[in-house]
Amino acid sequence: MKNLYPNHVWEIFDAITKVPRPSKKEGRIIEFLIAFAEEHGLEWQRDEIGNVVMRKGATPGYENKPTVILQSHMDMVCEKNSGVNFDFDNDAIVTVVDGEWVRAEGTTLGADDGIGMAAAMAMLVDPEVEHGPIEALFTVDEETGLTGAFNLGEGMLTGKYLINLDSEDEGEIFIGCAGGIDTVATFDCPRETAPQGYAFYKFEVSDLVGGHSGDDINKGRANSNKIVARLLYEAQHDFGARVSYIDGGNLRNAIPREAWAVFGVPQDKQPAFDVRYSEFAQQIKQEWQMTEPDMKLTLSMVNAVDEVMVLKAQQALLGALIGVPNGVLAMSQAVQGLVETSTNLASVKFAHSDKVVVTTSQRSSVESAKLYAMQSVESVFLLGGAEVEHSDGYPGWSPNPYSLLLKRTVACYEQLFGVKPVVRAVHAGLECGLFLEKYPALEMVSFGPTVLGVHSPDERLNIDTVDKFWQLLKQVVKSI
Repeated sequence: MKNLYPNHVWEIFDAITKVPRPSKKEGRIIEFLIAFAEEHGLEWQRDEIGNVVMRKGATPGYENKPTVILQSHMDMVCEKNSGVNFDFDNDAIVTVVDGEWVRAEGTTLGADDGIGMAAAMAMLVDPEVEHGPIEALFTVDEETGLTGAFNLGEGMLTGKYLINLDSEDEGEIFIGCAGGIDTVATFDCPRETAPQGYAFYKFEVSDLVGGHSGDDINKGRANSNKIVARLLYEAQHDFGARVSYIDGGNLRNAIPREAWAVFGVPQDKQPAFDVRYSEFAQQIKQEWQMTEPDMKLTLSMVNAVDEVMVLKAQQALLGALIGVPNGVLAMSQAVQGLVETSTNLASVKFAHSDKVVVTTSQRSSVESAKLYAMQSVESVFLLGGAEVEHSDGYPGWSPNPYSLLLKRTVACYEQLFGVKPVVRAVHAGLECGLFLEKYPALEMVSFGPTVLGVHSPDERLNIDTVDKFWQLLKQVVKSI
């Protein structure tokens, strides 16, 4: 990557990929940022939660320009393909230049938002960049709760114009985003000795596309947890199945790609179940053939298991997993093509031997609709007897189409590339809404290079668009 252009950006991004930075474990990347600031003689500040800001004065002739804030987050989503041996707490990302893309070997790349960090840092050290005063803010824990933005320390920002560098579609400028909230249900699932005379299976769903639960929720992708729940629910209803274990998904903000379960059916019903499973697998693959061409469904026999869930608890859990909404709930009536409200059945995990935790995430650009989506999910879980908790949630970012920063950004894009960019809002959550709560006078835009497969091991960064991103960033900062 260090041989790619623009050199400063790629060299810094290459260095960032070598620093482990899982959400809530940002200690090493914080040290990296502080060392970078001291090496280059930059003023820096760290707040109590771990956010870091670097400051650099204006270049000659730009002293009277207003301060521009360049904002990115330092943590990354840690997802890997099954069978890949990788420790996100300690290992460096293995990067590959693959034609017009940069990707990682079997894991997420961390271009979300490592490339935003790299661009901001390059702006601070590239001697050819002309700019007024710059503040580069790097926040912690964006991916699992926006903790850094929620707890941004006093006096960290002084600028009026903020450029968020956490977008993944070159040629598009974002001026609004959805708010979100997580709904987590804990089911009591006491266990008992497995019944005699049962044949036990392991059912696995893998190789789904997955993706970001905001940006990709409208792309018709399958949810592995829902597929497993569908088979188990039918097997329970029609064949008297008993479930021993269920596991699926990992991250609240990712569409789950893999899930599995261990269950048994009475031996006298095994032949009929095997026939029905073959039909089920064929139907599921046909149902998702357009968006999940690589889907794998695997059913294998396992040795007899020791314990299963108590039947009443099993019925309550499977009923909730079947009944809870998932996917797009409403499209925006204000912005054509924009998802307004959605929910994602993100993960199903045994917390202890007798408790199952189900994590979901609701998003909406309309606050009242976000509340309604949360209530819809909550009500299903409560009917299933679960204990339900919610995260604090975060606000959306209402678009300001009259912003000076937006006008300058659009003008710079047209000047550089000869076409108008697309100006739109995004269904994903950005930190901008929280910044606006703390600094109501801020004007903000968000843009970046093209990154596909975000939040999945298929994540890849388009090389050519990094150069366009860099040119636009330099020109906008210079023009303000």
